[in-house]
Amino acid sequence: MEYQTNSAQETQKIAREFVENLSPKEDGALVVGISGDLGAGKTTFIQGLAGSLGVEEKILSPTFVIMKRFEIGGGKFANLYHFDFYRLETEKDLQGMDFEEIMSGPRNLVLIEWAEKLKNVLPKDAIWIKFEHGGEDKRKIIFNFQ
Repeated sequence: MEYQTNSAQETQKIAREFVENLSPKEDGALVVGISGDLGAGKTTFIQGLAGSLGVEEKILSPTFVIMKRFEIGGGKFANLYHFDFYRLETEKDLQGMDFEEIMSGPRNLVLIEWAEKLKNVLPKDAIWIKFEHGGEDKRKIIFNFQ
C-alpha cells in the first residue's frame, strides 16, 4: 500500500487510519519498523498515531534516550513503545532496556524508527513503513505487511 501526503496533517491522518485497523497479537507485541531519511515524516506519523491512541504527551524522536513508553488506558493496546535505533550499532546496545520483555507483551504496540539498523531483532511478521521525501511538504508513505 502506498500513499502520497502533502502536509504534516495528512501524514497524521494516515497514521490515525492505520492504527484504527491494527489489532494486538496473541503471541507478542505488534511491531512496526519505520524507515526513511531524516525529516521524511517518521516522527510526524508517530505523533498522529499516538494522539489517536490518547497519548497526551508531546511526541519527540527518542534519539538520545533510545526508548519512550506511553501507557494507553482503555484501548486495545496497553502500552505504546517508541524506539529510535538511529544511534545503535548492535543488538548489545539494547541491553538494559527490557527489549525482549517488551517484544513479548501481547498488548504492546512497538514503533521503531530507523528499524532497518537492527532488522534482525524484529519479528518476521513486523509491519514495515517506509517514508520518502517528495519535495517541500510532500511525502510518500509505503506500507509493507508481512
